[in-house]
Amino acid sequence: MVANVWKIIAAEGDTVEEGDTIVILESMKMEIPVLAEDPGVVAQIKVAEGDVVQEGDLIALLDD
Repeated sequence: MVANVWKIIAAEGDTVEEGDTIVILESMKMEIPVLAEDPGVVAQIKVAEGDVVQEGDLIALLDD
């Protein structure tokens, strides 16, 4: 699936819990939240709003 990065919710340095929304993607007029799989600190956001991403693309890195 191809999607556009619609909105970045978390910023580098933010602490997130499992299930927190990091980024919202948009595909075929549907909003798709990208959730943190584990708790941690957002080390890097690897996308920008407006970028096009595909399944398997790296969106963000979390540190423990």
